[in-house]
Amino acid sequence: MSHLSQPVMIQGDREIFSEDIDHICTILERFPSLSRYEIVYTLCETLEWLTPAGRPKIDACTKLLKRLQDDGMIRLPALQEIYSHPGRHLHSSPVTPGTRSAPQPDLETSLAALEPVTLIPPGEKTDQSLWNEYVQRYHYLGYKKPFGYRQRYFIEAGSHRLGCILLSGAAKSLGARDRWIGWNERQRLKNLPWVLNNSRSLIFPWVKIPNLASHVLGKLARQVSDDWMQRWGFRPVLLETFVDPQRFHGGCYRAAGWELPGRTTGAGLVRQGKQYRTTPKLIFTKPLQADFRRLLCSNQLKGKTEL
Repeated sequence: MSHLSQPVMIQGDREIFSEDIDHICTILERFPSLSRYEIVYTLCETLEWLTPAGRPKIDACTKLLKRLQDDGMIRLPALQEIYSHPGRHLHSSPVTPGTRSAPQPDLETSLAALEPVTLIPPGEKTDQSLWNEYVQRYHYLGYKKPFGYRQRYFIEAGSHRLGCILLSGAAKSLGARDRWIGWNERQRLKNLPWVLNNSRSLIFPWVKIPNLASHVLGKLARQVSDDWMQRWGFRPVLLETFVDPQRFHGGCYRAAGWELPGRTTGAGLVRQGKQYRTTPKLIFTKPLQADFRRLLCSNQLKGKTEL
């Protein structure tokens, strides 16, 4: 939708114009029987309010409608008709490790003696549940169901399964990272999907292979762009991760060429009425493209529906 006027508000990464509000009012007037769920999906489609992967921006659109209703500009259907996001309120079964993920005999060898190390996305549902089991059992943070963009990997070498990796959405706001990138708030809100977080990285405790972790991180940086493009329809430009200095020093990330822009503050994401703190973490980053700063500070990054 083209605009000649100035924006009247901003929601997330989108400027909202008076024409957009008029369009929302028209949809509500013409289709009074639509539920909020149907309204949100309709508006995401007609306003082309989509994620880089081409999916409707449900949360952002829902928040905009609430703002407009709170300001008395629109009147929405009754609240009980809204569904915030498909599957959001469905409770997933707890992950209970079983015999499939039981400890194995120690594997002590060298990288040179191994068959080539590969990163394999778990395909079948049983493989995905096994990945969940391993992470719940052996990663100190355990397993938490990822939402949004994500990519799991098994680390394998021949018949040996060596560990697990998870990539998911980047942290919304990190002072040290954001200063290091150099983007402003609007650029961050728009381009954050092109930054991925290595939220789980696990080598099984019985795997004792020197330099394996840094070798895997090197393969990940070379492989993830193509995998993400195939699954989600766009290519990321930067990886990030957090390392707890009370547990680790980040040697494998340093050896794999990741940079250290700084630390987190230890303040968690603040929501209305809630606050929490955690220990400061080291922030490591790995550019996937040489001109990542220019891209993240620009309007050039295009998603699946914009190509």
